[in-house]
Amino acid sequence: MADDFSVVVLASDLGIDARPFLSKSDEGDEQENWHDCPQYLGDEDFSDLDVLQFFCLQGSDKSGNRIFRIVGKYFPARVVSGERLKKYILQKIHNELPEGPFCIAYMHSTVQKEDNSPGITILRWIYEDLSSDIKDRLQVVYFIHPGLRSRLVIATLGRFLLTGGLYWKIKYVSRMQYLWDDIKKGEVEIPDFVKSHDDVLEHRPLTDYGIEPDPFHLTEVPSTSSFSLSRYENRWVS
Repeated sequence: MADDFSVVVLASDLGIDARPFLSKSDEGDEQENWHDCPQYLGDEDFSDLDVLQFFCLQGSDKSGNRIFRIVGKYFPARVVSGERLKKYILQKIHNELPEGPFCIAYMHSTVQKEDNSPGITILRWIYEDLSSDIKDRLQVVYFIHPGLRSRLVIATLGRFLLTGGLYWKIKYVSRMQYLWDDIKKGEVEIPDFVKSHDDVLEHRPLTDYGIEPDPFHLTEVPSTSSFSLSRYENRWVS
């Protein structure tokens, strides 16, 4: 009886777990077919995202790397899903990136987490879908105007979340003057609000690190030597 029972249990297990015993060749064929028909090569219309100009190819840095410019503030995170963002970026890279090395100039100026940031997990998800060839060709990511939060997240979790050597390719650029050491002026278009934010940081460098409070949104206007908080206090009192 015990032997019969054992046979019945064994047969049951094999019946339930039959899929793991499929031949490796069958699984390999399925995986190969998936790569032969990548989703981002579809006919989806991305003209609405193209108009925003948050991700575009512009110029080269001084090392000869083509530049993908990313303007964080231009990205409407609230209305664009992570899936559509991934398809758009992969399609842009596939259709527009020429052969050879490239870099990314990411402008984080005045980005708001709720409005403009897709999240580091989505960015990692997109990066993981890039081919190994594309990952190897990415030489450096110029992270312009990093805030305190982004620095902390990357410093503490970057090594775990950013794989494929991406963590070590990030170069922080706290001021535009330092960007010109690597990219010649005129190679990449700098929005006016990025220039204005850079001017503000020249006068109030601690604001972007959360050390100097900004209750009146002073980062929107240049600081002057004659500025006094009492002017704003009197305005609110009156």
